[in-house]
Amino acid sequence: MLSKGYKADMANNEFKYQVYKTDEQWKAELSEFEYHVLRMAGTERAYTGELLKEEREGSYHCRGCDAFLFVAETKFDSHCGWPSFYKPQDNDAIQYIEDKAHGMTRTEVRCSNCESHLGHVFDDAPQTPTGDRYCINSVSIIFKPKAE
Repeated sequence: MLSKGYKADMANNEFKYQVYKTDEQWKAELSEFEYHVLRMAGTERAYTGELLKEEREGSYHCRGCDAFLFVAETKFDSHCGWPSFYKPQDNDAIQYIEDKAHGMTRTEVRCSNCESHLGHVFDDAPQTPTGDRYCINSVSIIFKPKAE
């Protein structure tokens, strides 16, 4: 079962973002690859992301605007090749968009603060408390270790 609120989000598909930047501003702030993933809904190759094996306590934030998205305690190894989480830190942190690209229907997840593409969410993780798998590009997020 996908997190509460996602169906309503997909149904009305009306969002107002707290962070708005022009394409020129995004291109100046992000690397070419970061721009491709965050702003053009690209993806990094499986098993190549720097945060895939990150296991420390801490939090994950949007690379585009630093919004708090996930806590480390919700990260798990789903063997899909991308960092996976079973729930966002808050239902309002994530925007859900129906994605019909590549001949399939999936649910894209974006930062609800700046509209940056994060990855996709699937309801195929029965081993988690929610049954959800948020499959997130490492390049879309920043890890912040918990202060000791």
